[in-house]
Amino acid sequence: MRVEQPDSVMREFGDLCRVPLARRWVSEPSASATADACDASTGPSRLSRQAGGLQAAAWMILAGLTVLMAISRPLCAQGPAAGGRTVTPPRRTSWASFRNGNRQLGIAHCPLPEKLELLWKVPAPDGVVSAGAIVGDDVYVGTLGGELLCLDRRSGRVIWKYVSLPKTDPNTFAPGFLASPTVTADAVFLGDEDGVYHAIRRQDGRRLWTFSTDAEIISSTAVVGDHVIFGSYDSNLYCLDARSGSLVWKYTTEDRINGTPAVAESFAFVTGCDNNLRLIDITSGQQRYAMSLGTFLIASPAVLGDTLYVGTYAAEVLAVNWKTQEIVWRYRDPTRDFPYHSSAAVTNKYVVLGGRDKQVHCIDRKTGQRVWVFRTRGRVDSSPAIVDQRVFVGSYDRNLYCLRLSDGKLLWKFNAGRPISGSSVRAAW
Repeated sequence: MRVEQPDSVMREFGDLCRVPLARRWVSEPSASATADACDASTGPSRLSRQAGGLQAAAWMILAGLTVLMAISRPLCAQGPAAGGRTVTPPRRTSWASFRNGNRQLGIAHCPLPEKLELLWKVPAPDGVVSAGAIVGDDVYVGTLGGELLCLDRRSGRVIWKYVSLPKTDPNTFAPGFLASPTVTADAVFLGDEDGVYHAIRRQDGRRLWTFSTDAEIISSTAVVGDHVIFGSYDSNLYCLDARSGSLVWKYTTEDRINGTPAVAESFAFVTGCDNNLRLIDITSGQQRYAMSLGTFLIASPAVLGDTLYVGTYAAEVLAVNWKTQEIVWRYRDPTRDFPYHSSAAVTNKYVVLGGRDKQVHCIDRKTGQRVWVFRTRGRVDSSPAIVDQRVFVGSYDRNLYCLRLSDGKLLWKFNAGRPISGSSVRAAW
């Protein structure tokens, strides 16, 4: 169930550009969830295990729940990893950031079995609204309770737990993590709802450094060389030195920044509450231009070639030639006028995203014409991910859906028991 806070501190994500953000809710696990999962200190419950161990070939993590779930299918028996814990750098088959790369295309470079099964689950009593990351043997997930969890991908065992604000009193409020973590070879980066940006050592969860902004951070991070780039609700786009946390530059927009900046060539693409698409030179921090889109944006942009794709709060999906500042096409559902909070997944042929109209939309990337829609029974704020020729996306109707990319046919679904607001992530080894 969801325990709502007083009206003064409660509001939905639909008001992100209207009301200063405060803590939204505290989610309580159901009795069945509590019974099925052990306390995080002793490890999670394990389901669908074979006697010899778990297959480490392909994994999916669901967020947006009061229980974190890993879904896969054991393909063969395998024993536990030999030797001690090691930390491996991200590689092509990892999912190391919100949309798996700075262009934010939402494409996984790994296979998944035809049908997936629940392997383990871990309780997250305060809830999770952001996507996780999978790199090497580690799964990283931030919670609304202010915890960043590093989990073993095979078993769900808690390897370490980092807290946004050390608690001396168990009733002390720790600022939650609404942003998705971004993982590099050595560190994990993300901001919290008090506006503090954190760098955490991957090996043991030790704090490396923090940097304070003047408002909460929903934006996830783009890593470019030795720099990290992210937006804040204080209206600034920040570039910090990844090693020290020192400020390299910041650019001030006209309102809050919701989405994660996409990065392509030498530019950051910034959208948010000021109705503009801004092109920022990532070397100097200077603005190249600001292009009005006529509405504020919750979703993060995706960039493929010369074109940027993003859904808007005005119930449109836009394709923008970012070099000429021209709208290539506009897509709108002919009968349902609802905003888009979901960030698009983009292939050479298709643009796929969810809507608050309870539908998943697939659009021809070149023409902007509808290819197919898939109707769920709840709003789709989850950002889809594409694996081979399949689309994985969650809905507030509690289901994770697997759809065929070419025609939207339902191939498989999994009922998670709670609304899914975050994106599912996947990786392979």
